[in-house]
Amino acid sequence: MLSGVMLAWYGYFEGGAIGDMLSQWEQAGFFSYLLPFLLIFALVFGLLTQTKIFKDNKAINGIIAFVVGLMALQFEFVPRFFSEIFPRLGVGLAILLLILIFIGMFADPDSNAVMYAMLGIGAIIVIIILVQTAGAVGWSSGWWWQENWKMIAGIVFVLAVFGIIIGGSRTSTKENKSPFAQALRNAMTGN
Repeated sequence: MLSGVMLAWYGYFEGGAIGDMLSQWEQAGFFSYLLPFLLIFALVFGLLTQTKIFKDNKAINGIIAFVVGLMALQFEFVPRFFSEIFPRLGVGLAILLLILIFIGMFADPDSNAVMYAMLGIGAIIVIIILVQTAGAVGWSSGWWWQENWKMIAGIVFVLAVFGIIIGGSRTSTKENKSPFAQALRNAMTGN
């Protein structure tokens, strides 16, 4: 009787039936092999179909996508990379969603400034995801970014400030059509 209680207690804290099912799928290689294979297959097949390298021959596109998908899983690199990048991507998307909710509540979502700010925030999140993933899979560039990110951020900030200053100081080439400007122009030309 005590073992039945212990098993029920263990299943409750581990997610129950859904947790057990996901654990079995993980042990069977569903997340490490099947899903990465399907993703790579779909991407390669879609690219080959869109670029029409082999015209509309979907059989050749399918065979090439199948082979590339299987060869990508030959070593542990692709499953490891996917297991590192997609959880970080999920967190990054959740952060963007939270920011979009706050923008919808407190700011004008149709404003160009808001859209540029969202683009900047999205770019920063993508860079952070890629740098952290590179460091986690052992790419040497990941460590370089972690050591030098402050210097790079400073350079980008200075360049952005210069761009804003230069972009804001440009004179407009369009003729000003306001009545005051036309009266001033007429007075200067003597009309």
